[in-house]
Amino acid sequence: MKGSCTKPVFFTCTILLILIVAQENRVAAVDPCNPAQLSPCLETIMKGSEPSDLCCSKVKEQQHCICQYLKNPNFKSFLNSPNAKIIATDCHCPYPKC
Repeated sequence: MKGSCTKPVFFTCTILLILIVAQENRVAAVDPCNPAQLSPCLETIMKGSEPSDLCCSKVKEQQHCICQYLKNPNFKSFLNSPNAKIIATDCHCPYPKC
């Protein structure tokens, strides 16, 4: 009777291990924070033009870093500008509440 209980437990533990490893790989795949990656958005921030597809993809990649960038006085004025908020709207990236 003992053997009949170990198979489901082993199977459950195996599934949990696979899910944990998959989650770790997903977290490791997040791009490092690098404000230079947002350079395709510079024209939009400066001139108010429509953001390019490349700009939107970079904003999505760097979205987890925006609060960090807002702490830097060199970037804060750009990221708080009305044009930066337009980028967030046009690229369907919610503006963070830090």
